[in-house]
Amino acid sequence: MDIDRALGRAWRDDAPWDLLTRLCELDDRLGGHPGEARAAELVGDALRDAGVRDVETRPFEMVRWTRGRTDLTVRVPDRDLDRQFEAVALPYSPAGEVDAPLVDVGHGTPEEIADADLRDRVALASTGTPAGADRRIHRMEKVGQAADAGAAAFVFANHAPGQLPPTGALRFGDAAAIPGVGVSAETGDWLREYADAGASVSLSVAAETEPGTSRNVVGHLGPDTDDAILLVAHLDGHDVGEAALDNGCGVAVLLGALRILGHVESGLETRVVVAAVGSEELGLLGSEALAADLDPDRLRAVVNCDGVGRFRRLRALTHTSDALTDLAAGVVDDLNHPLEVSERPHPYSDHWPFLRRGVPAIQLHSERPDDEGHWERGWTHTRADTREKADVRTIREHAMVTALLVRELASDGRAPPRVDPATVRERLVETGAKPGMVAAGIWPDEW
Repeated sequence: MDIDRALGRAWRDDAPWDLLTRLCELDDRLGGHPGEARAAELVGDALRDAGVRDVETRPFEMVRWTRGRTDLTVRVPDRDLDRQFEAVALPYSPAGEVDAPLVDVGHGTPEEIADADLRDRVALASTGTPAGADRRIHRMEKVGQAADAGAAAFVFANHAPGQLPPTGALRFGDAAAIPGVGVSAETGDWLREYADAGASVSLSVAAETEPGTSRNVVGHLGPDTDDAILLVAHLDGHDVGEAALDNGCGVAVLLGALRILGHVESGLETRVVVAAVGSEELGLLGSEALAADLDPDRLRAVVNCDGVGRFRRLRALTHTSDALTDLAAGVVDDLNHPLEVSERPHPYSDHWPFLRRGVPAIQLHSERPDDEGHWERGWTHTRADTREKADVRTIREHAMVTALLVRELASDGRAPPRVDPATVRERLVETGAKPGMVAAGIWPDEW
């Protein structure tokens, strides 16, 4: 079958949507838990059906986090007022009891945290990034710098309305220094008012952090060449919702792309390593385990399907690689598909263990047309991340783009130049990312 017929066939292929449905039906896919193990089985079966060969599940040891009960009470002494609010513990929050004054630190920027007296206090910050900021400020950076400033706990208030407490890991793969919880935007509005009135909070977090096992699913497509392209998506998700957008859609796009490529005769000239990795949401644990199994010098490029398939507005994050920028632009120009490109590197997805070793990496992402600012999460990392937000047509379109991009990378003579890790490091320093990465414990030791 030629590529045009394979693309046409994709318009009537329900397998990616069916896989998304099966993943969303699981109780949850949090790393190290039974739902993630079942997700690995479902994905493995889907990859085999798509023609991926030598599919195997590779368990790896990790630190598993299990949530218990979380209670948050606010007291305003001058008003003789006590109120309880819904709060959701964030993965790798330690268990603990905290009773301390509440301090509003705005967006939790480094400057706002430095200006506040947080010693033995509870920091309250928005999940958003200030308008006009030149970079996104990650939650790990905020909680890490607050802990360094002596904070006893951290409360993240969602900046998006809808009574949706947010979640998200506080550290990469291990317990954080202080408890951290998420509250809704509406609760955050009350808490800011009460903080200004001298309120204190009583916070109780029950959680377990213990040894566990997660899983990667790995296979191969195309000829058995020494060099390879890595096509990867993470199959895990947070336990508060269905994790449809983050990252069920990414897994569905990966499957759709493979089902296109698998039907193209002589369509690949380079081997494609296919990987659905676990425990990304807990700190890229699956991709770190995968990177230990692969020779980075043999990888031509990484195509990371994290955030793709959610909304039609496609984004390509090319992490300092001009060649990948040009390649992505060429593919979508032929399709007349909208695309936004950013070459700024970031370390918060599964390309990172490879990018920091010099492998060119492109992350395929997508955003709602009305999103503004840096990496708006929308419904993801909340209980509203459910399947009805996804659209089968967008998944099909993005699968086509992904397939054509992988096919181009797999063509002889299309290997992009290696990325210089020193250039990545310098770019992260220039954009102000280093202090946050250091606070989060993810700045590479060799740097």
